Amino acid sequence: MTFIISIFFISLALSLILTPQVSKFAKKCGIIDAPSDRKVHTQCIPRAGGVAIYSAFLLSFIAVFFYQGTGFEYLFNRQTATFTTCASLAFLIGLWDDVRQLDSKIKFIAQIMIGILSCGGGICIKAISIFSPEAIELGWMSMPVTVFWFVLVMNAINLIDGLDGLAAGISLFVALVLLIICVKMNNLQVALGFAALGGAMLGFLKYNFNPASVFMGDSGSYFIGYALAGLAIMGAIKGPATVAILIPVIALGIPLMDVLFAPIRRFVLGAKMFSPDKNHLHHQLLKLGFTHRNTVFLLYGVSIVMGTLSVIMVHAKDDGIALILFVFGITVILGIRKLGYADYFGLGNLQDWLKDISDELGISRERRSFLNFQVDIYHSCDVKSLWVNICKALEKLGFDMAEMYLEKKIIWQNLRKALEKMGFETSELPVMLIVKDDAENKMVWKRDGFNMDYDIKKECLLKVELPLIGTNGQSFGSIWLLKDVRRDAINHSTLRRVEYLRRTVLSSLQVLIGATRT
Repeated sequence: MTFIISIFFISLALSLILTPQVSKFAKKCGIIDAPSDRKVHTQCIPRAGGVAIYSAFLLSFIAVFFYQGTGFEYLFNRQTATFTTCASLAFLIGLWDDVRQLDSKIKFIAQIMIGILSCGGGICIKAISIFSPEAIELGWMSMPVTVFWFVLVMNAINLIDGLDGLAAGISLFVALVLLIICVKMNNLQVALGFAALGGAMLGFLKYNFNPASVFMGDSGSYFIGYALAGLAIMGAIKGPATVAILIPVIALGIPLMDVLFAPIRRFVLGAKMFSPDKNHLHHQLLKLGFTHRNTVFLLYGVSIVMGTLSVIMVHAKDDGIALILFVFGITVILGIRKLGYADYFGLGNLQDWLKDISDELGISRERRSFLNFQVDIYHSCDVKSLWVNICKALEKLGFDMAEMYLEKKIIWQNLRKALEKMGFETSELPVMLIVKDDAENKMVWKRDGFNMDYDIKKECLLKVELPLIGTNGQSFGSIWLLKDVRRDAINHSTLRRVEYLRRTVLSSLQVLIGATRT
C-alpha cells in the first residue's frame, strides 16, 4: 500500500513539473486551441497537456517494474507490454490530431485498430456477468465487444473535454474509485497503474481548472480513455455478485452517457452522427444558467456519487445491486428530463416517427389501402375515369372539394389517342373537336353536404394546389383541394398521401397521352 501511495505522489510531482513546461513548448510550436462557435473559451490556449499527463504516467509507471524485485517479470508480462504499447499509440494518434487535425474517419479507424491490438495482446473481455454468479462466455464476440469498449471510453473522455477541468476531474475520480476497488480486491499491480494515472491527472488539474492555462487535447483524452478502459479490463474488477462490467460502467457514468447519447441525439435531429455540436451534458447545464465552475462542480458531484455506488456494488448482494441500479435509472431519467433531452424522445414524437417509418416502408395498413386507389388511378383508361378514381381517393382522405384543370392540349392529345384506337385518322378530324371552352377542361368534385357558397368562406380550410408538371418541365395542369380541418382533422399522413396522389395522377396522364412514365 505504501508503494501505491508513493507511485501516486511521484506521478503527481512529475505532472506538476512537466505541465507548465509542455504548455510553454506548445505555445512556441503553435499547438493551440483557438476559440470557435462550439467552444466555451475565448482565448487561444495550448492544447498539448496530454504530453505531460502521458509522460508523468509512464515515468512513474516504470517504477512498477522494480516493485519488490519482481520488476523484470512484470516488465515482460504480455498484458503490461500490450497496455504500454497501445496506450502510447493512443497518445500518439491524439497528439497527431492536435498538431495536424486528422480526419474523423482516420481517428475512428485508428481507435478500432488499437482495440484489436489490445485484444490480441491479452487485454480482452472474454466474459461478462451482471446478476448471475455464472459469467456469460463471449466466444467469438469477445473481440468486437472489447474493441467497442475501448472506442467507447476513449471517445467518452474526448467528448466531455469541453469545460476547464471537467475531463481531468472526472477521470481523476474514476481512477481513484477503481484504485480503491483494486486495493480491496488485492489486485495491487493494476492498482499501481490507477495510482500513476490518478497522480498525473491531479497534477495536471492544477493548471487545467477554470480558468485553464492549458488543455489536455486529444493526446490526453485518448490516452486517458485508453488507460481507464485497459486497466479496468486488466483489473478484472468484480464483487461477490460478479458485476464485472457494471462497476467501471457506473464509475464512468457521465462520460459514457454523453458519448452514447450524442450520436442518438444527432441521428434524431438529422445531423451527422459524429459531427461536433454544443448539446453535450455540460453545454445543457450552461444553457440552464449554471456558471462554468458550478457546472464542473455539479458534474464532479455526480461522478463522486457514481463512484461511491461502484464501490458499494463490490460488496452488495444481488438485491442490493438491483436497488442501486433502480435508483440510478430513475436518477438518469429525471436528469434527462431536466436537461431537456426528453424532447428528443417524447412518447408522442417517437410514435409519430415510427408511424412515418412504417408509412414510408409501406408496412402500415392505411398505406397499403391507399395503394389500391393509386393503382386504380394509374390504370385509368381515359380522363373521365381518371377523375372518378381521383375523387374516390380524395373522399378517402377526407377532402371536401376538388377541381382539376388540364391543359387544352392534354385534352386534345387524349382525345386524339382515343380516336386513333377507334380507327380514325386524326389528321382528317374536323377542327371543331379541339377543346375551345375553358369549362370543358375543368372537372369539379365536392363532398355530399358540402355547401360551396357557404363552406368555402369558412376559416380553418386547408387549401392545396398540386401543379402537375413532369420531370421534363411539361405542364399537364393542376389540382385544387379544399379540406375543412374542423370537420376532419389532418393526420400525420394526409399531406404525404396527397403527394403520392399527385405523382400517380401525373404518371397516369403521361401514359394516357403516350408520354414516357416518370
